[in-house]
Amino acid sequence: MTVRHDGLTVEWLGYATVRIETRDGYVVYLDPGRYGVLDGEYPKDGDLVCVTHDHHYDSDGIERVAAQDATVVVYEGVDATGIDRDVVPVEEIDRHAVRIGEEEHLVPPNADAATSGATPPVDVWSVPTHNEPDGPHTDADGEPYHPEGFGVGYRLSIDGVSVFWPGDGDALDGFAELDVSLFLANIGGNVVSDRHESADLAEAMDPDLVLPVHYDTFDLLAADGEAFAADVASRSVPVVLDERGAHE
Repeated sequence: MTVRHDGLTVEWLGYATVRIETRDGYVVYLDPGRYGVLDGEYPKDGDLVCVTHDHHYDSDGIERVAAQDATVVVYEGVDATGIDRDVVPVEEIDRHAVRIGEEEHLVPPNADAATSGATPPVDVWSVPTHNEPDGPHTDADGEPYHPEGFGVGYRLSIDGVSVFWPGDGDALDGFAELDVSLFLANIGGNVVSDRHESADLAEAMDPDLVLPVHYDTFDLLAADGEAFAADVASRSVPVVLDERGAHE
């Protein structure tokens, strides 16, 4: 289903792909593509595309959804030469690509042109994310699946609504200090925060709405979205499910 929140329409399309649209038709995609979530034709309506790290970088997915004048914001650590998939380097994407560091703020160059008002519809802040070395999300050798410096999350102000997508990593304590209206909770577990950890974070963060994503796209990310929703709701935090994106 389409989730409506404070003037935004939000859709989880599967895996880490989320589409957000403002009242005026400015469209944001987060981590579009991979695992068949963008099979078929798409309208190429994305004004802004944000990519968190190598695992979510899919140049074909970006091309499928990004408008020709889109701004594509990609974490500076994304390196196509180290990705064992058929992807086009960021610099060769046929769109305006912008690199972003771990803790940076930018206004997409096309945001000013998208509004006649004094305030652009979108601000983007990158937020460091990772799995803790001594935490539960490490491999057989004790190495974090997502070490420090490997990726980022994004906090966006979209038409004045604060949206937070933490990317891949743990439910880090510092996230609770962010001012967030819509929390896109990563609940897949195994290589990222599980539903219990993200429910704890949702309670500490106290957003206006929580929407779980990045689960049940394949077996590694199996999670019980309904149990997560019940847990979060029991903590008096509003939560909604869009389980079109969940499939096995």
